[in-house]
Amino acid sequence: MKSSALVFLAAFIALSASWGGFVLAPQLQLGRAAQVKTVPAQDNYPVARPGLAAQGAEVYRSLGCVYCHSQSVGQDGVNCEIVLTDAGTNGAATLAVLGKLNAALARADTLTGLPKVLMSVADMNAADPILKALGSAGAKAQVVVSALGPDIARGWGRRRSVAQDYLYDSPVQPGTRRVGPDLANVGVRQPDVNWQFRHLYAPTSLVPGSTMPPYPFLFAERKLKPGQPPSPNAIPLTAAGVFFDVSKDTGPADRELVPTDEARSLVAYLVSLRAEATLFESPFTAPAAPPPPATNAPAK
Repeated sequence: MKSSALVFLAAFIALSASWGGFVLAPQLQLGRAAQVKTVPAQDNYPVARPGLAAQGAEVYRSLGCVYCHSQSVGQDGVNCEIVLTDAGTNGAATLAVLGKLNAALARADTLTGLPKVLMSVADMNAADPILKALGSAGAKAQVVVSALGPDIARGWGRRRSVAQDYLYDSPVQPGTRRVGPDLANVGVRQPDVNWQFRHLYAPTSLVPGSTMPPYPFLFAERKLKPGQPPSPNAIPLTAAGVFFDVSKDTGPADRELVPTDEARSLVAYLVSLRAEATLFESPFTAPAAPPPPATNAPAK
């Protein structure tokens, strides 16, 4: 009896500890997560997906896309660079500060051709005293932070994925393997909905050698009568079934593809995947926005 009681007690403690570690602790850490502010814009992040995109998440799941595409960008490290943006009015004082940091920087040409990368540092903590020293000499500098890793180099994201990115996703679909490219940031890489429609219908027409299966059942193919205008948002085809751009090609089209509601919602979901906000827990320096066009100049 004593032996049975001890076995039961040991099993109960083991199961309780496992439940606490794998269920209770994550719930306490992430279950009460809320929107955070982006850095430095202070925008709320993330926001819930629009209704059509939310429906598209279910289409994405039903088609099994999650088994071939991940939505989780990895990161190996961070590169922090000190960039001199303004030498100030006292060049001698700025050069004196730079000479203390690195004797090779104490040259007059260091202050020309700004902005200029001065050095790399380990992290933001190492950058702070350098920025303060340059500021005391009247110069201005900033830290440019960039993420490092194979996923970043492939262009799949600007930073690693974090739990905050999935706050409004239910169910969360980070994926199981990568037969195709990661989609965490596909809405930034491929925001053109027409490209997405064409890719769904015939992947190899846009990505030669793609192993992605086509999804023609997401479209209705229709015959066009001579002189009949295409349907709104239709995708034109040539007689041979090859895509062409109606804004550039002059060949006649006698057929069109009309995306179904499922196709529209799926594409809305894909272009909504934009995990690009700069967060305190996963920072990077976003590129500066282009200046507004001059008066009466066409927007680019």
